Amino acid sequence: MEVFYYVVFGALSTIVAGLELGKSGKDRVATTSAFNSFKNNYVLVYSLMMSGDWLQGPYVYFLYSQYGFDKGDIGRLFIAGFGSSMLFGTIVGSLADKQGRKRACITYCITYILSCITKHSPEYKVLMIGRILGGIATSLLFSAFESWLVAEHNKRGFDPQWLSITFSKAIFLGNGLVAIVSGLFANLLAENLGFGPVAPFDAAACFLAIGMAIIMSSWSENYGDPSDSKDLMAQFKVAAKAIASDEKIALLGAIQSLFEGSMYTFVFLWTPALSPNEEDIPHGFIFATFMLSSMLGSSIASRLLARKLKVEGYMQIVFSISAVTLVLPVVTNFLVPPSSVKGGTISFGGCLQLLGFCTFEACVGIFWPSIMKMRSQYIPEEARSTIMNFFRIPLNLFVCVVLYNVNAFPITVMFGMCSIFLFMAAILQRRLMVVSDLHKSSTKAQEMIGEDEPLNP
Repeated sequence: MEVFYYVVFGALSTIVAGLELGKSGKDRVATTSAFNSFKNNYVLVYSLMMSGDWLQGPYVYFLYSQYGFDKGDIGRLFIAGFGSSMLFGTIVGSLADKQGRKRACITYCITYILSCITKHSPEYKVLMIGRILGGIATSLLFSAFESWLVAEHNKRGFDPQWLSITFSKAIFLGNGLVAIVSGLFANLLAENLGFGPVAPFDAAACFLAIGMAIIMSSWSENYGDPSDSKDLMAQFKVAAKAIASDEKIALLGAIQSLFEGSMYTFVFLWTPALSPNEEDIPHGFIFATFMLSSMLGSSIASRLLARKLKVEGYMQIVFSISAVTLVLPVVTNFLVPPSSVKGGTISFGGCLQLLGFCTFEACVGIFWPSIMKMRSQYIPEEARSTIMNFFRIPLNLFVCVVLYNVNAFPITVMFGMCSIFLFMAAILQRRLMVVSDLHKSSTKAQEMIGEDEPLNP
């Protein structure tokens, strides 16, 4: 069965390489040197920020267990991180619109570096502070950087269509290649060089510091609504009003929460799904395979966006496919008899699930640049960071509930629930396309009436 992992990894590598090397003129967009310089600067910073995040992932749970904490203690630490992102992260992230997006990005670096430093302490209270800081940093990572990019892109007068190029490249490298290299580098530091499980966190702090230096030296500041008349509560009201009054924004938030909630739940479930009887599976290699699948998805997304296909249209298919992939564990549990033997290699049912999970990760790779593209279209600039953090409230609440009850339901029930959520996302995506088309038609009709009025006084 070990050969199976290499075959899957090799096949994905070949497809990704073929897609990237085989891009035709239709898959490439002619841009300017000024834009390319701007794009490369952002992609470099984003990759450094994501490396600071990815380096920590493989060893968070292991480090806590090495300090002697049991599953319940560790679970509470994880809940604190998501809870912090939901509460404090929403407030801090929303300040980016008023205090400046560049300043918020620097705050992310400082906050996450402090979180990394706390990993040197075996004290539970110190580690809890680190998780709270990490939760705040996560909210900034997934709102401030994108908000800065969109505002700066528009301020410099670049073609709005070129935003999708930056999004796709950032996801391809930051969420794909960097994730794979970070996992291997973390393993090198902790295992091969023998520096222990804290070493990846120290490396993450170094990469974050480098990224912060680039931000401070090369980024300009931009704001959402810097007026002194609006305090934090006023910003919240503006964001809430925008979501309540514009169905497109509300639908986008619901779609994002449903998909990302399912995605984060999948992160906790894939290991027990592939090794229900404690089968010996190469976790690091499988993780790298998932990230390669995500790279495949982002490569596909870049082609779709370059050809100016309607995002609202093809994402319905993506959500439907992802829903089918996460129902596979439920199907295989009934069709393929589970083995009663402990240990051993991955089962036949596990192989089928792994292929399905790789397909799901490819959908994740398509999702990120596509949702970024839709957010740039629908979310108003003056409250962009605030609204994006509002979207993360139900997501973080959902993940906290899942983490708290992860042992209360069978794994098939959890996957079935995620599959239902993804089908709901597909339905809401369909509704978003209909509402968007109606809005465009109405706007076009009003413009035509406005042009005719001078001719008919």
